[in-house]
Amino acid sequence: MTFEQAFPTFTNAPKTCRHIISTLFCDGSPWIQTEEQSLWPGKEKGNRKSVVISKRLALTGISKMTYKEEFIDLRDIFSVKMKRRRSIGQKRGGTLLGLTVFLCIRKGRKLKQGLINLHNLSEDYCAIWFKQLKEILNGFPNRPKSLKVIINPHSHKGEATNIYNEHVEPLFKLADIQTDVTVTKYAGHALALLKECDLQEYDGILCVGGDGSVSEVTHGLLLRAQMDAGKNTNANFTPVRAPLPLGIISAGSTNVLAYSLHGICHPVTAALHIIMGNIQPVDVCSFSSNSKLLRFGLSSMFGFGGKTLAIAEKHRWMPSSQRRDFAVVKTLANLKPDYCELSFLPTRDSEFTFHRDSKKKTDNYDYYDGKGQWRHIQGQFLNVSIMSIPCLCSMAPRGLAPNTRLNDGTMALIVVRNTSRQEFVRHLKRHPTLKDQFDFPFVETYLVEEVKLQTGPPHNFVHSEYEQNGEAHTIPTEDIYSLNIDGDLLNVSSEIHIRLHPELLNLYGSNIEELDNCNAKCSCL
Repeated sequence: MTFEQAFPTFTNAPKTCRHIISTLFCDGSPWIQTEEQSLWPGKEKGNRKSVVISKRLALTGISKMTYKEEFIDLRDIFSVKMKRRRSIGQKRGGTLLGLTVFLCIRKGRKLKQGLINLHNLSEDYCAIWFKQLKEILNGFPNRPKSLKVIINPHSHKGEATNIYNEHVEPLFKLADIQTDVTVTKYAGHALALLKECDLQEYDGILCVGGDGSVSEVTHGLLLRAQMDAGKNTNANFTPVRAPLPLGIISAGSTNVLAYSLHGICHPVTAALHIIMGNIQPVDVCSFSSNSKLLRFGLSSMFGFGGKTLAIAEKHRWMPSSQRRDFAVVKTLANLKPDYCELSFLPTRDSEFTFHRDSKKKTDNYDYYDGKGQWRHIQGQFLNVSIMSIPCLCSMAPRGLAPNTRLNDGTMALIVVRNTSRQEFVRHLKRHPTLKDQFDFPFVETYLVEEVKLQTGPPHNFVHSEYEQNGEAHTIPTEDIYSLNIDGDLLNVSSEIHIRLHPELLNLYGSNIEELDNCNAKCSCL
């Protein structure tokens, strides 16, 4: 039985899926085959045939005068189901109508679901084709069968649960992915869960939430890997990779990692990347103090970025967009530089990243001089950013660190020295545009492997006075500073050591190399 004999009509064939249109003339019997063997010999129909091979599904129209066939890449198929007509309230059985093949269709950076209905009333024919297609789909690597889902119900406007239930869960059910869902109840719940749960039961982890939730899950997943490997995180250790890939369904206000990974904030796109098993390795930073691991992360900001987050965290009762705008305006109104000392090690291999093919100052990046020596700078800074990913978002469509990539083995160190409020605002306003936000004399940028950040005045101490028995006494008082790590606030008082670890984490997604037509608006300036 040939494909067109088994399914004489098919509908809803997508126009935008990855397919090949060709004309096929041949003799002999049509079949379903893999690359090496025939699985289902059948009968000839004229001088044309329809086949399913290990890489593509061929569909032929019913007209004898039609010699055109559509070849659909099997890698774009994520599910096949029996199609039945059922009466209202009927949950099982029903009149068989044929098969429905579900496809992942790419349109730009966005992924969407497509389907093809294959019509046949025979239970035997449909069962055979269903079985063969399922076996082929089960052979694709990295496609998860079981996921641990962690949802932060308070992310953004409390939309995380609805986003998952309405847009993500139906696709997982369609793809026969089993899910174990936990809705977090308090800060640190996801971290505690990942430390204790049996990860061997799952093929991947899914986080539904904003940047803070993703940061917590990322840290928890990597920390669990170190615990399982017996690593001493209170020493200068080499971390092991996370055992499971991480998926991200963005449900926050900025969604930096989701934008950097997918180039778009779209839950269906993120869900289909997970279903299709698309894996993207990502470089991760470790943040340590006094040889003790503080956390794993992807980006950090000290100064303006840390102060803004600290103010926003004190006004959680405000809507997220208003809270962000309020924090930015208030920080600008009280704009003050902070003294710090920076020591950094430039990236060793100057040929490792494609964006270091020239030593021109067009991108304002300082290049490795080949000596492998630590460099030191100090002074008054308005902001210091250290990022291992581009950090794309709607307010910075080119990225906060546009010259680094997800897994190029570099961190971007961006230093904004003290300047006037007017000039600093000009620097900020460049981010939502296509202009170079680093083209200012007070901005310095470097590509590095390690950074040591010492905050506060020299020796990290200030002095305060108190009066006792009529006498003035002076004591040293340690100052506390805010560090923004992936949208999560960390208060620090001693030297922070940031190291880059290449491809320490696998994410479900794709690598966005270039961003075109960035027409985003800044919502805060």
